[in-house]
Amino acid sequence: MNTSYALFSTAYFPPISYVAAMLDKQVVVVEQYETFPKQTYRNRAVVATANGLLSLTVPVVRINGNHTYTKDMAICYNENWAVKHWRAIESAYNSSPYFLYYKDEVEAILNKQYIGLVDLNMDILSFVFKKLKVAKDIMLSTDFVLAEDVATIEDYRNRFSPKNKEILQLPPYDQVFEDRYGFQSDISILDLLFNLGPDSLGYLKEVVKILG
Repeated sequence: MNTSYALFSTAYFPPISYVAAMLDKQVVVVEQYETFPKQTYRNRAVVATANGLLSLTVPVVRINGNHTYTKDMAICYNENWAVKHWRAIESAYNSSPYFLYYKDEVEAILNKQYIGLVDLNMDILSFVFKKLKVAKDIMLSTDFVLAEDVATIEDYRNRFSPKNKEILQLPPYDQVFEDRYGFQSDISILDLLFNLGPDSLGYLKEVVKILG
C-alpha cells in the first residue's frame, strides 16, 4: 500500500471503488467543510434487489439552506427511512452467503438515531474496515481544503458519483440476482460484504490495481 494521504467526501454505505481507494491510503481525510451538494453518494447507496438496482437515500435537512456545510447536514426522521432501508437490504441480501454474519451490525447502525449525516457515515466506515480487518486512520477535515492546496494529498472528493454515465467495470463475483440482471458493478460495499464475506479484502486489493 502507498504511504499517502487522500481526501474523500463522506458517503453512505459507499460504492466498492470508494472503499478500495481508501484502502490504498494510509491516512484518509473526510471533507466536512464543503457546501453540501445534491444527488451524490454522500447520502445515497445503491444495492442490488430482486427488482434491479435500488437507490437508498438518507433524507437530510439543510439547516443553513444552500450554504449548509456537510458537517451541519442533519438527518430527517420525519419519515421512517431507516426501517425502509433495512427492509430493502434484508430483502435483497437475506439469501446471500454472509448476510447472517453482518446483518446485526448493519441493522444496529440503521436503528441508531444519528443527529448528523457525517456521524452516521463515519460509523459506517468504522464498521466496514472492522469487517475487513484493516486498521485505517480516518479523520475529519478541520477546514475546507482548496484544490490548489492538495499538491501533497490526493483529492477523491468528486471522483465517485452516481451521476457518472460510465460505470467502472470491476471483476465479477457471484451476486444474488445475477441470473436476472447480470453482474452489477461497483455498487454498495454492502453487496460485496454480504456476497464475499472474508474474501472481500482480497477483491478490494484487485480493485486498487484497476483504480491505479
